[in-house]
Amino acid sequence: MPTVTMIGGGQLARMTHQAAIALGQRLRVLAEHPDDPAAQVSPEIVFGSHTDLAALRKAAVGSHALTFDHEGVPTEHLEALVAEGVNVQPPPEALVFAQDKLAMRVKLSELGLPVPAFAPVTTVEEAVRFGDEQGWRIVLKAVRGGYDGRGVWMPESADAAATIVADQLAHGVQLLAEAKVDLKRELSAMVARSPFGQAATWPVVQTVQRNGQCAVVIAPAPDLDDDLAAAAETLALNLARELGVVGAMAVELFETHDGKLLVNELAMRPHNSGHWGMDGARTGQFEQHLRAVLDYPLGDTSPLAPVTVMANILGAAEAPAMSMDERLHHLFARMPDAKVHMYGKGERPDRKIGHINILGDDVAAVREKAERAAHWMSHAVWTDGWDPHQ
Repeated sequence: MPTVTMIGGGQLARMTHQAAIALGQRLRVLAEHPDDPAAQVSPEIVFGSHTDLAALRKAAVGSHALTFDHEGVPTEHLEALVAEGVNVQPPPEALVFAQDKLAMRVKLSELGLPVPAFAPVTTVEEAVRFGDEQGWRIVLKAVRGGYDGRGVWMPESADAAATIVADQLAHGVQLLAEAKVDLKRELSAMVARSPFGQAATWPVVQTVQRNGQCAVVIAPAPDLDDDLAAAAETLALNLARELGVVGAMAVELFETHDGKLLVNELAMRPHNSGHWGMDGARTGQFEQHLRAVLDYPLGDTSPLAPVTVMANILGAAEAPAMSMDERLHHLFARMPDAKVHMYGKGERPDRKIGHINILGDDVAAVREKAERAAHWMSHAVWTDGWDPHQ
């Protein structure tokens, strides 16, 4: 049975390992630390940095495919591995559009896809000019890196922008400016594609962000027009083909108040917006990603319930005195249908330490239940005052 190497030892690698077990496969992980989420559970770990070509080569030896827990690997290292015969999936010429936000914006514009107005920022003057053009409704982004609200700034004046840009450029950070979109909500269209060219989509979902971080995912997106949902799935499928993506890809979208879609960002790996499918779809994103990078026929992505809501378990400002084990005990006593996925990570403020999936029929009721459960696991407090000892 094949061995797949995944670069990065985070929770995505940990959950991919779970899928590999069911398929009889072995997931080798390049991790930096023994307490990384995947390093705690995977039997085959190579310790090293994703920026070290020697470590990447060591992790790749004998594997049938090399794929990613994150997009942080230098493109030139991946090109070197490909030249040496390593099956890198997605290939570096596709992955670069998830690594480099400016390259992604330029490419999508060339393909005629809808994106916010944007401009590269190499000087303070360029940022100020773009801000003036957009009436100071702009977003500054680091071109590479940045996630969960990091590497993103929203200056509302020339002085604020000048301070941010001067500081970031001085630290060697490449910047991009985008028009701030007056959006109705955020959506995500997830697809998977194999080298053979087979592709599959999951229903388009709504993502709820708090402080720049995904907090809740509702699958499928409630009250989404059928034609708009079909357009989002088609856009994602066509984009995967055009870019030569192999594996899972999330296309993060803005839905505007006038019913239009704009592409926000791309992720070419399993993604937070796809976690609902671990329990809510016939084939979840982690198994599908393995199928795709190994060129297996892809799995059925049909939902298993009218609605599935995923709520992230985010670290509280102060970790509760109650142990995580006891919190889990009480959660299961109250909500035996809750599907809990913990990542083996220590608690710290706003850190993603797990997620909960709830399946059901009514969007509002399922969402309330999922968010209540996640808040309990984070804070050891029931939002409705429920007392487990009475």
